[in-house]
Amino acid sequence: MCAYREPRHTADYDAVVVGAGFAGLYQLYRLREQGLTVRVFEAGGGVGGTWFWNRYPGARCDVESIDYQYAFSEELLSEWRWSERYPRQEELLRYLDHVADRFDLRPHIQLNTRVERAVFNEETGRWLVETTGGDAVRARYCVMATGCLSVPWVPDLPGLENFTGEWYHTGAWPTEDVGFTGKRVAVVGTGSSGIQLIPVVAEQAAELFVFQRTASFSVPAFNRPAGGAAAAEANTGFRRRREFTRHSVLGLSTPLNPQSALAVSADERRRQYEARWRMGGLHMYGAFADLLVDRAANATAAEFLHDRIREKVHDPGVAEQLLPRGYPLGGKRICVDTGYYEAFNRDNVHLIDIKDTPIDAVTPRGPLVDGVEYPVDVIVFATGFDAMTGALSRIEVRGRGGAALSEKWAAGPTSYLGLAVSGFPNLFLVTGPGSPSVLGNVIVSIEHDVDWITEAVAHLRERDLALMEATQDAEDAWVQHVSQVAGSTLLADVGSWYTGANVPGKPRVFMGYAGGAGEFRRRCEKVARQGYTGFALSPAPPRSMPVGDRRRGPLHR
Repeated sequence: MCAYREPRHTADYDAVVVGAGFAGLYQLYRLREQGLTVRVFEAGGGVGGTWFWNRYPGARCDVESIDYQYAFSEELLSEWRWSERYPRQEELLRYLDHVADRFDLRPHIQLNTRVERAVFNEETGRWLVETTGGDAVRARYCVMATGCLSVPWVPDLPGLENFTGEWYHTGAWPTEDVGFTGKRVAVVGTGSSGIQLIPVVAEQAAELFVFQRTASFSVPAFNRPAGGAAAAEANTGFRRRREFTRHSVLGLSTPLNPQSALAVSADERRRQYEARWRMGGLHMYGAFADLLVDRAANATAAEFLHDRIREKVHDPGVAEQLLPRGYPLGGKRICVDTGYYEAFNRDNVHLIDIKDTPIDAVTPRGPLVDGVEYPVDVIVFATGFDAMTGALSRIEVRGRGGAALSEKWAAGPTSYLGLAVSGFPNLFLVTGPGSPSVLGNVIVSIEHDVDWITEAVAHLRERDLALMEATQDAEDAWVQHVSQVAGSTLLADVGSWYTGANVPGKPRVFMGYAGGAGEFRRRCEKVARQGYTGFALSPAPPRSMPVGDRRRGPLHR
């Protein structure tokens, strides 16, 4: 039994939800719909999650607006109109603010409140959730809607604290305007956020120094206004489109060509790639069925994109530096850009390769690379996130016997269906490790997970059951399945944030479910249909069930 002593003054709810982004807002809506009392804690000063914090210039979603929205309300679908094909951060935040107001969710959300601790009490069968501000609440159910990309990672560079200019991270951008006009700016990182930010800074800054460790594959967005007949037609066919995405591989509306890239002629391959290129963005994934499982097939797509980069960048030497090499297309999420490669044709933009000669330190004047100092006024770290597990690792989560989630996940995260963890009853994860989550359209994954969790809670309440807990055997089997599926693709061995390789010291584990959104949905539906196989359901808080062998390996074992 956990020996943790509860505070005297606590409030009681049926459920606590941590996070008020897309996942937390929808989870709140669904649980309230079931008549439950709910408290949501959100660290930010507003709703929005990722889209509250990532307000850097150029921030934009890489999934089309029509697909990156809720599907639960016909009224919401009919009254909201997106202005562009790919939504900007500002518009996404307005949308989520509208949802919070439209469905009267704000009274149940406590902003500017970071959860510090969540402890399961075996005597009461309830979770005690405490915040850094001193709040303490008890709840039967605890849902972690903390987001997959919510903890920015800043490299530990000697001397950064002595830098005399300003520095920022794209994932924790200030609410006030940050101006670059006439300044010398360093952008460190060329992943998705860097690729979106760099063209904007290039137009304003006197000089821009781009520090690149690994070049990314990026496809033009071909963004455009979303109004008119096209928008009306898209909304009319939304239900059909969403149903397709729910059962697709990536949760996207793009059709997958069932052919192998190696089974067609070179001319036909090029036609397919050209067509996907013109469609823009993530549609490139669907060009051929074997791009993520066959290295030779993947190489044909990489070669096509290399040629497009060479066409866009005038300086052949710079173009070669911008060619992604050493990993397959899709091994890191394909980026979606507007004018990224063209920015390097500007005289004020300079590319510094730090793959073999990393940044040694930051002097009071700027980054130092191989003995060369780059004096700048502003440094922007576009260095990504401690993905998938970062937010949960910063909360003290304790289950049966006081066992810490951080200890259970010391060698890498484990879960059952990415929704639950053995030894932690009534704790649910939205888009947790071991689920498809960030491998496609995360909104489709969020809706699935929230609906599944809500229906599981309803199942318990209808049968007067108190607890739902993943068994160790089910968790082990799921971990093995996730590992086998990842191993059948080209993704598992790539040094990416999918595997935690971007954060020094983090266990290397492929954290997503590569079997696809549709297959994941089918498996989860089967578990529920069969009475929640793999879960122990109990009418009272049992105190004898073992926590499980916490020495078991992570998702890749």
